[in-house]
Amino acid sequence: MKEIFSILTLCFLSLNIFGQDLEYSDQEIQIKLDSIKKEGNLLYSLENASWNSTDYARDNKKLKKDFGGYLTYQSNDSIKTVIINKNQNEIIAEYIYLNDNKKPIKEKIATRTLNDSESKLLSVRQNLFSQLSDAKYEVGVPENFSLNLIIIPFENSFKNYLITGSHESEVIPFGNDFLFITDNEGKITDWKKFHSRLIPQYTSDGNGNYMTMSTHSHLRTSPFISATDICTFKLYAPFTKLDKFSVYSPALKTYFTYDYKKNTLQKTDKP
Repeated sequence: MKEIFSILTLCFLSLNIFGQDLEYSDQEIQIKLDSIKKEGNLLYSLENASWNSTDYARDNKKLKKDFGGYLTYQSNDSIKTVIINKNQNEIIAEYIYLNDNKKPIKEKIATRTLNDSESKLLSVRQNLFSQLSDAKYEVGVPENFSLNLIIIPFENSFKNYLITGSHESEVIPFGNDFLFITDNEGKITDWKKFHSRLIPQYTSDGNGNYMTMSTHSHLRTSPFISATDICTFKLYAPFTKLDKFSVYSPALKTYFTYDYKKNTLQKTDKP
C-alpha cells in the first residue's frame, strides 16, 4: 500500500502542474520516471492476467456459455482474475498468476459467490461506466478498437485506467487513454486524459518492412511519459520487432525512452 500511495501522490502532483513553468532537476525527473514505471508495470501485470484469463475462459465451452465479464486485482503477491457469470452475481472461475507469466499457477473452475472486495470492484466498475456517457469526458471507442478498464484500489478511493485495445497484432494502440479517480462508491472525483486522440503505431507496412523505432508526442498538459504508454507497449511489443519506444515532451523539451526487455525508463536527448 505504501508503494501505491507514493505512485498516487506523484500522479496527483502531475495533475496539478498544468499552467506552471516546468523546471525539474535530473534527479527529480528520474524519481518521477521510476514511479511512472512502477505504475506501468502494475497496469501491465493486471491487464496481462486479464488477457490470458479471458482467453482461457472462452476456450472452455461451459465458461464461454455463461461468460459475463471479469475482474482482475492484486491478491497478496499474486494477480487474480475471476470470471463472472452473465447474471453478474457469481464467480464461475478464477486464475492466479505470478511474475507476469502467461500461464496461471492456479486455475479453479467452480461456482461461488463474490467476496466483499470483488463485490466492491464490480460496483465501482458499474458506477463508473454509468458516468462515462457524459460528453465532458470525451470517452469514445474508435472503430476496430476496444476500451479496457483496469481498477486499482487505494484506501477509500480507486484509480480507474481506461486503455485502448486492438485485435491486430501489428499495431500498438497508444492514446485514447484516461485515468478516473473515484470515491469508494465509484463516483468520479478527478480525471485526466493522457493523449488528445488515439495514436495507432502500425509496425509493418504489409510488405515485409517493419518499424524499428516508435515515437509519439504528448500534450503539454501531460509532460511525462504515462503509465498507460508503458502498459500498452509491454502488451503489444512482443508481437512486433520493437524493443523500445520514446515519447517527446513539448513541455519539457526532452524525450523519454522505455526499453521493455531491460525494463528501463530514462530521459534521453533523442530517440
